[in-house]
Amino acid sequence: MSDQPASIPFTKMHGAGNDFVVLDGIRNRLPKDMERFARRLGDRNRGIGFDQLLVVRTSGPADFRMEIFNPDGSQVEMCANGIRAFFKYLRDHGHTDAEEIGVETLSGIVRPRWAGNDRVRVDMAHPVLAPEKIPTTLGEGEGEGEGPVLDAVLEVPAALSPDGSGRVTLSAISMGNPHAVLEVEDVDRAPVETLGPHIENHPAFPNRVNVEFIRVLGRNHIQQRTWERGTGETLACGSGACAVAVSAMLRGAVDRRVRVELRGGDLEIEWADNNAHIFMTGPAAEVFTGQIPLLEDENTEA
Repeated sequence: MSDQPASIPFTKMHGAGNDFVVLDGIRNRLPKDMERFARRLGDRNRGIGFDQLLVVRTSGPADFRMEIFNPDGSQVEMCANGIRAFFKYLRDHGHTDAEEIGVETLSGIVRPRWAGNDRVRVDMAHPVLAPEKIPTTLGEGEGEGEGPVLDAVLEVPAALSPDGSGRVTLSAISMGNPHAVLEVEDVDRAPVETLGPHIENHPAFPNRVNVEFIRVLGRNHIQQRTWERGTGETLACGSGACAVAVSAMLRGAVDRRVRVELRGGDLEIEWADNNAHIFMTGPAAEVFTGQIPLLEDENTEA
């Protein structure tokens, strides 16, 4: 008789409205084909639905490892809202009672710290400004040099550009994953669903890119909407909020501590100076738990 489990437990969580499904790969046997499983779970009509799927794994170089999948099955390097939810899951479900841990991701080891009242402060390390490492072909010398890539011109179809010119101006930054930041006059009316996917898949971004539409509202206040690669528009993006803050700080538009207002809530971003680490603080919440039945051909790990 097979010892294949009939179902797998999951936990639904969110961070400022950016929603996640967490699977515990330490306590449970998960499907071998996680990309296919992510696509099934990510369907909001036939599955559970999420912006990202987070998988808890053991780690050699860190305390835990976080695998991150988009609803289209693609795996991504880092998710800042996700790491807050990940840390809260680990604490709430008995994996750790530490105030700070190291989490291995595809972009390196990230260190979340408990800030109380279901808030987590994350050391996001240094922003990546060199075009080749973002990666993007924008910037001086067609993607060469140390950066930063600020106010670069990108050609797009005239029908997609807000002013009909066929060009948009953006900044490019990586926070372990690539981001393009565009300033717009009205964030609520920004062409997120049309211009977002076009820029995501533009040849200027070889690994695709997350796209942030922003407006600076004051020295310590930025409004943001995000189109996430492989997902679509989300209510929040933590790494995107960091990229937005960095681009605005480098351009002298805001102070070194700023509130980023997203559709799902606010995040606080701090960057003391150009040589310092970036710190992001924001909420994390558990929504519900459940069991997802396995299909007959979804074989689990040994």
